[in-house]
Amino acid sequence: MQKTIQKLISLSLTCALILCATTVLWLTKADARRMNPELMKPPSQPAANQQDQVARLPENLLCQDCLKPSPPPPAGKRVWEGEVRDAATWTRLSKTMRGSEYSKFVLDVKTNKIYFVDSNVFTLHADFVVDYLKKLPRTTENMRAYNQNYSTQKPQFILGYLTHYPNINGKDLWTFSFWEGDTITPKGIRRAYKRLLQTFSIAKLQFRPDSSNQEKVAAQLKPYKIATINNNQIYKSLPYQAFNLGKTVGTLHIVPPKADIESITFADDDIALLQTSYPDIAPVAGIITTQFSTPLSHVNLRASSWGIPNATIKNASADYEKLNGRTVFYEVKEDGFSLREATSDEASQHKNAVINKKVVVMPTVDLSTTALLPLGEIKATDATKYGAKTANLGEMMRAKIPMSIESGFGVPLNIPDGFGVPFSYYVAHIKAHGLDAKITAILQDERFSKDPAWRKQSLADLRAAIQTKPLDDKVLLKIASTWQSQLKGAGVFVRSSTNAEDLKGFNGAGLYDTVPNVRDEKELEAAIKQVWASVWNLRAVEERNHFGIPHAQVYPAVLIQTGVNAAAAGVLLTTDIWGHQPRTYTINAKWGLGMRVVEGQKIAEQILFDLGNDGTRVISRSDESTMLVASPKGGVIEKAVPKSEAILTEKRAKTLSMFASRTAKIFKNTDVLDIEWVLETKDGKDTFWLVQARPYVQVRPNVEKK
Repeated sequence: MQKTIQKLISLSLTCALILCATTVLWLTKADARRMNPELMKPPSQPAANQQDQVARLPENLLCQDCLKPSPPPPAGKRVWEGEVRDAATWTRLSKTMRGSEYSKFVLDVKTNKIYFVDSNVFTLHADFVVDYLKKLPRTTENMRAYNQNYSTQKPQFILGYLTHYPNINGKDLWTFSFWEGDTITPKGIRRAYKRLLQTFSIAKLQFRPDSSNQEKVAAQLKPYKIATINNNQIYKSLPYQAFNLGKTVGTLHIVPPKADIESITFADDDIALLQTSYPDIAPVAGIITTQFSTPLSHVNLRASSWGIPNATIKNASADYEKLNGRTVFYEVKEDGFSLREATSDEASQHKNAVINKKVVVMPTVDLSTTALLPLGEIKATDATKYGAKTANLGEMMRAKIPMSIESGFGVPLNIPDGFGVPFSYYVAHIKAHGLDAKITAILQDERFSKDPAWRKQSLADLRAAIQTKPLDDKVLLKIASTWQSQLKGAGVFVRSSTNAEDLKGFNGAGLYDTVPNVRDEKELEAAIKQVWASVWNLRAVEERNHFGIPHAQVYPAVLIQTGVNAAAAGVLLTTDIWGHQPRTYTINAKWGLGMRVVEGQKIAEQILFDLGNDGTRVISRSDESTMLVASPKGGVIEKAVPKSEAILTEKRAKTLSMFASRTAKIFKNTDVLDIEWVLETKDGKDTFWLVQARPYVQVRPNVEKK
């Protein structure tokens, strides 16, 4: 057990923290914009003071579409129905997204009249209700009045959705639901359901709660005999999930179940079909997984940065076994996929194609710096000395952007204290033991590029040499003294911070090692050398080869950072990873350190938080039975997770998203941030710690003929 855990640790905490995300359960690109918290205030409610407004509400919160009328519907077109009795009517009213069909309904609580809305004409409920039905101008006052229909007491309308999933466990599933920010009551749901029963007769409907609050409300529906199904159940039952769109041609390589990925050699033009969840994979042309994977797993992050098609297809190994070893055409689309034998023309074109890769610009390095600087004294430009990870955290710590849950003031970004060990210490260690010559010899040997087995073994020997050679006594004393004086000898995480990670176009996530919860000097020395050696991990070398990064120009620095007693941990992207909802963040969470538990990858808790509307959509809940936590004796131990408890409540999701929003302002030249976070819970009080921020890398396939 301990050996297995240690092996997982060596894959890096960074790797383990990048978890699952998102699915097909939202309904429209623009509907998230319909509900502006500012416009929810009744006209008579006095506004808060100006300073509090600016701090509490995200920048540019005012919904751009809320005050704009929608285009008029086509003349003479029937844009709603009072009942849906046949498939033809449903098809006309509904839209298709990611393999499911959806439409909207509006129930007038004053007249009991129901409208099944043509979602091809009306993007938002407001487009139908405000512009078409009531024909009101989109003034602030009118929109405030309209938005009250999402509150507990509905002044006139119940606004809902209908969704058809054509293949959930081999059966059709039909659901009705409401926006995640809607505080509809059990009686309101019952009223809507009763009217739907009278007017919608295609199939039996189940209620699908979309938020934590609605999940609680769903538990109160049993007296009304309303069947419910949650997003977590749907998520686990989906037969197909697209992660990275695109198409390619290559050789289908079906990896046997539970195969040791370290022993498998992939070619650049392989399309890898994986039947087990793996933390990493060598560069390939396409990826298919049969176990439900997720957009923020490391394999999927690899696919995004390589610009290759990637999807989960649950029955792929059985359905396409006959194509194993053949040249195939593989395409991933939002609503489906294609996997078939390639035509001769496709195979020929692929063979003569050249992949246009973005050039990764390697930063300059300063190998003369020897200062062990505290994080609070390290700025972004110091990446040339301490690596991008350390420099980014130092910049975040220096910024001290204030934020509190209630008012927006008083609490800085929480960054665990630490200090940087610059590149120069690694260079000194390598030269002191003559390992620089060994590195040069390995890189210049033609077998390094032509013989995968030789490359793998030579790198293993190099890592062993780096780790077994003793650290200079004076260097170790200096580092240990800084640990005692600055961090009071607390348990620390010894983390990589190279010049070949967290870059634009190359984030290097999971390539290098992190050693958690180091508690004595002997462990500290071993951890530092392990982090240095990890720059020569096979996965790191192969990834850098793929991006054309010269290995001789790569240097590891080390970040020694105070450990946090994590109740949970995860990752946040400052975007909706699918791009369907503006100002929406993708959040993933796992219990404990968030590291991959010994029995294999599990589904994480997945949340979409809409900054513009304060909406928290639950995609899935964590199904882990155990988690890894820091041991008082050093290292990590495994323990049971809390029972029947959500990791990210709506309050936690909002707090974390506000931290992330402010962090994004520090890195304003980065389009999308990939932020790692840790949640500490002490005496009933939550504290979110940010432990990494880097660019999220996503590349679309781009090839041309020779």
